[in-house]
Amino acid sequence: MFTDAQIINALRKVIHPDKGTDIVTLGMVAGVSSSEKGISVTLAPERSNDPLITSVKSRIVKALKESLGTDAVISEIVVKPKIIAEKTGKKQEELLPGIRNIIAISSGKGGVGKTTVAVNLAIALARNKFRTGLLDADVFGPSVPIMFDAADFRPEVKRSGNTDVIVPLEKWGVRVLSTGFFVDPAEAVIWRGPMASNFLKQLMAQGEWGELDFLLVDLPPGTSDIHLTLVQEVAVTGAIVVTTPQEVALADAVKGISMFRSDKINVPVIGLVENMSWFTPAELPGNKYFIFGKEGGRNLADKAGVPLLGQIPLVQGICESSDRGHPAALDDSPAGQAFMSLAAEVVRQTEIRNREQRPTIRVQMNTPGNQ
Repeated sequence: MFTDAQIINALRKVIHPDKGTDIVTLGMVAGVSSSEKGISVTLAPERSNDPLITSVKSRIVKALKESLGTDAVISEIVVKPKIIAEKTGKKQEELLPGIRNIIAISSGKGGVGKTTVAVNLAIALARNKFRTGLLDADVFGPSVPIMFDAADFRPEVKRSGNTDVIVPLEKWGVRVLSTGFFVDPAEAVIWRGPMASNFLKQLMAQGEWGELDFLLVDLPPGTSDIHLTLVQEVAVTGAIVVTTPQEVALADAVKGISMFRSDKINVPVIGLVENMSWFTPAELPGNKYFIFGKEGGRNLADKAGVPLLGQIPLVQGICESSDRGHPAALDDSPAGQAFMSLAAEVVRQTEIRNREQRPTIRVQMNTPGNQ
């Protein structure tokens, strides 16, 4: 028998004859399994009468045999057209059309390297040929522009119909919008909650995001109006919580996981990232010094019942590369490889989430006027 990952990887070679993109990226693969009877694939085309579905089936059989061997037996290919979104999902389609997965990057506290993880994860996804966007929603401390060496970038605003459209920065395969592109970096951003929330809505609604496989949203530390605005405005596919092995950070990470899992929010937690897992000096690349504690993230992930997506070492090069606008994920160094591995696991866990859980719906908050 074969693993789901083996089957999914083989299906990435199946290109839809009309769309020119593989069926996994298109979201057509609703499920896979392998048993003694053979391999089963469930397809979810956008249309029930897709005239090319027969061709797609033939390509699936060919790809599976080429990748898994001629002895691979395909027991069935089931076609189940996608269900039309309920009314609660309509606003998401209007607000962010063409985006398959919206991933919130969160942390219980500041200083754990959340933005560093978000930036490098976005670049690693793009290097793996996924269409990727990064929305810097940390409106009070935007550091994404520095990491992209774009502190002086000012987005073009163009007219499309009756709407002003904001054109994101496109660099290293990632489309980026940040509050930092619109404010003087030397000035403090002093906004009340509603102002910050409205600006986030504007970046989502007016950003020219186009077709994306992943839109990563770098949230402020802790919990705030920004978090609530995000889950109210769009259906968030899942959340990633970033922590360090330190007990103080782990305690706050628990609160972050609890927030997303609460009955009112109900956003799946895709997994936990342990940053600064150990210190490795450049002159002693084989040594590990656990200066913030050891395996704290792994223990929390086990306790909370969420995957540990990756452990990122505390390496001087990660900090230096971020400060000079050349993130570690661009290189094939040990640090860069750690982020590439993280991206692969994020993709895998997102596919599992989409296959095994119902689509997220926007949060409907009760207010005094609609109770």
